[in-house]
Amino acid sequence: MLAFVQAAMHPARYVERHRVFEDRKAGINRALSFAGIELGEDSKLRAVTSATTITEAAARAGRLRAELQRREVHAEVLKACRSELLEENYFHAVLEATKNLADRIRSLSGLTSDGSDLVNQALGTRDGTLVLAFNSLRTMSGESEQRGMMQLMKGVFAVFRNPTAHELKTKWAVTEREALDLLTMVSLLHPRLDGAIRTRR
Repeated sequence: MLAFVQAAMHPARYVERHRVFEDRKAGINRALSFAGIELGEDSKLRAVTSATTITEAAARAGRLRAELQRREVHAEVLKACRSELLEENYFHAVLEATKNLADRIRSLSGLTSDGSDLVNQALGTRDGTLVLAFNSLRTMSGESEQRGMMQLMKGVFAVFRNPTAHELKTKWAVTEREALDLLTMVSLLHPRLDGAIRTRR
């Protein structure tokens, strides 16, 4: 039976159906958790602490993940903080999602800086040396959009990434509502990066 589950849930079967994959995996893991088994994103099975109640099994599958899927957040958000969401670890889910946002900007731009410096270098328009553009920048509206997206990304780093990176978890609590709002905001930024135009090497 487990071999069938692995074969049926092989990632290659869901290349164009990521949401279907996540929904099925969550349902399977609710049942498998009672046997102390979990199906991973790679369709491999691994041992986990056995669940003893239906409530515990549902929580193990991830209430936060389910809500994010309902909001149809970008796949990069779920990928960045998969294990943290499973454990309802809001603090580190926020940290991993914002780190992933910076990593995507570095990957797309070829830059190596971080935080606000990275955003300024990759998206800034003041000196005309930006690396990533969200539109043609030929109109005032286009330039305004570029600056707005740049400020949003800098705001995410300033408000959420820096505190989680530099403060102890016990001193900077992240509530479930805050985590949901932040991860949804990060999800808003990823599609813009998907369509960003590389202006120079």
